[in-house]
Amino acid sequence: MEYRRRVLDDTLDELFPHIAALALEGAKGVGKTATASQRAKTTLSLSDPGQREALTANLARVVQVPAPVLIDEWQLEPAVWDRVRRAVDDDPTGGRFLLTGSAGAPHGARIHSGAGRIGRLHMRPLAIRERGLTQPTVSLAALMSGEQASIEGNSPVDLPTYVDEILRSGFPGIRTLPERARNFQLDSYIARIIERELPENGVTVRRPSALRAWLAAYGAATATDASYTTILDAATSGHHDKPARGTVDNYREQLTRLFILEPLPAWIPVFNPIARLAHAPRHHLVDPALAARLVGVGKEGLIRGDRAHSSTGTWMGALFESLVTQTVRVYADALHATTAHLRTKDGAREIDLIIEGPDRRVIAIEVKLAPTVSNLDVRHLNWLETKLGEQLADRLVITTGPVAYRRPDGVAVVPLALLGP
Repeated sequence: MEYRRRVLDDTLDELFPHIAALALEGAKGVGKTATASQRAKTTLSLSDPGQREALTANLARVVQVPAPVLIDEWQLEPAVWDRVRRAVDDDPTGGRFLLTGSAGAPHGARIHSGAGRIGRLHMRPLAIRERGLTQPTVSLAALMSGEQASIEGNSPVDLPTYVDEILRSGFPGIRTLPERARNFQLDSYIARIIERELPENGVTVRRPSALRAWLAAYGAATATDASYTTILDAATSGHHDKPARGTVDNYREQLTRLFILEPLPAWIPVFNPIARLAHAPRHHLVDPALAARLVGVGKEGLIRGDRAHSSTGTWMGALFESLVTQTVRVYADALHATTAHLRTKDGAREIDLIIEGPDRRVIAIEVKLAPTVSNLDVRHLNWLETKLGEQLADRLVITTGPVAYRRPDGVAVVPLALLGP
């Protein structure tokens, strides 16, 4: 399959010639190995028992083979991390090592953090721009810098296509499959996490069915800041023997470490002119297709608006917001920016996404599952402008509509398909 260039490739082009070792981290199936392979002269795959045994017997092999060296699934042999770190200490020349992994070191393994020697980059499923639906006309980087005052463009992507993109997933190896095979692979992905990935990382799953029920309840909470107690109660409704809170907290911690859970933190500005902000994260899985499979909702149900959702009104609204969040995080990472959400403690003000750059400049984004935008839809964005002033670089509403434009009040209205990095 022909390699499709990723947003992260631009970051690698900028950094890798100058950084001796970079670790690409992220959930299984997001494309880490394919991206790293574009730059490697030697690949050492630790998922191959023979290569793993040979490397374990001679860790010095990492410096004996032609560089750049890709060490795939390094976490299967944690000593490799420390050997690479020592190699960087000996020779910090850029472009020597790429390490890919879907988790940190296994439970109980003790390794050095790698700080100052091994840089870390987070890779996520395909953003909308990476899926090749259309050519973006609005750049998040240009908005952050104030260089894109003009907002324009026409998108051929309609609501049913966005539904397809949610259900197809952003996993490169899954999204191109026929529907039945794709659903089978997504279900297998979830089963593998429960039955293999967690146990391989030192987590004892005594009741896989209970963990799956909790994951389904977490998926049902997509795009909300529901408490973990509420999620647990939803997962065990009608059951008297629900898991202990500590057990569930351990599952949640490990699923986050495996990059399966991608909670969106609350925005707490360093220079805080906004009083009484809530601190709870919004819940997202690594890909909204997994949430759809866990909850059991398909294309027709999403388009009809089946199943009410506590935050967005419909499941389609929640999953579209999750797709937007996934995409915006990819673009924000390329800007070395953070992504969060804003909510006041009384719930009177909410903004779906806050992108904060290294210089503390902010882009505020609302997500709307509709082609049109009213004054009511932008009221929280305009309120934030009164609080932040020039610190607010821009205000956006991301929609499913066909046209990008700027409203008279200055808010940019941008179809998701037209937003790029």
